[in-house]
Amino acid sequence: MIILKTREEIELISRASEIVAGCQKVLIQELRPGMTTLDLDMLTETYIRDHGGIPAFKGYRNYPKSLCASLNEEVVHGIPSKRTLKDGDIIGLDVGAIVEGFYGDGAVTVSVGDVEPSVQKLIAVTKEALSKGLEQAIVGKRLSDISSAIQRHVEQHGFSVVRDFVGHGIGRQLHEEPQVPNYGKPGQGPRLKPGMALAIEPMVNMGGNGVKVLKDGWTAVTSDGSLSAHFEHTIVIEPTGPPRVLTAYAERGHVVIT
Repeated sequence: MIILKTREEIELISRASEIVAGCQKVLIQELRPGMTTLDLDMLTETYIRDHGGIPAFKGYRNYPKSLCASLNEEVVHGIPSKRTLKDGDIIGLDVGAIVEGFYGDGAVTVSVGDVEPSVQKLIAVTKEALSKGLEQAIVGKRLSDISSAIQRHVEQHGFSVVRDFVGHGIGRQLHEEPQVPNYGKPGQGPRLKPGMALAIEPMVNMGGNGVKVLKDGWTAVTSDGSLSAHFEHTIVIEPTGPPRVLTAYAERGHVVIT
């Protein structure tokens, strides 16, 4: 069942999402070669708790850390460790926070130092694909209109959409109905209604769309060893116009959609 959120519930999701966005901003500012992903995890937990939230991922289905840090060929759910970041790496930073029982969830992929133009393109196309999906997140559209827009943009640029992991509803639970695939035909699924809270998150591979989960039970990597990028926003469907992007952050008076 898809749960439509009240105004009060949306504000709590928004507060959690603001913590997520602020944390991502700090991680990007601090990111440098020589850091470990465990360093980033410590920054994440400190930031979330210092801003009145609870790390959403730590302990979720026994996940051991506060951050999902996915390096290079890792698609999602990379567990922070003593692994050191190197110039030329890319890393997906997936952050979740809880405020008064409500969740916010967001992800961004960034480069560590300089990367090849083809890698820059992978990151850019994935970010653009999220924007294409958001353009379809309006009242009266169907859920698969979001999915189709993401897939179309990704494949137009020669990349592959991951199919094993999808976006989701969000609210009192980190993962609620509906699932939000990043592929599909337009015009299918439930109609979008005001108060729907969704986490839309394209995961895009430079090679094929296959993935496999490592022995740790969490880290998903590309089957062919190609690089992968991941972007995610928590949004709410508005009564009119575009969605409210809750995981955007404000900078110098302007909203920056990372």
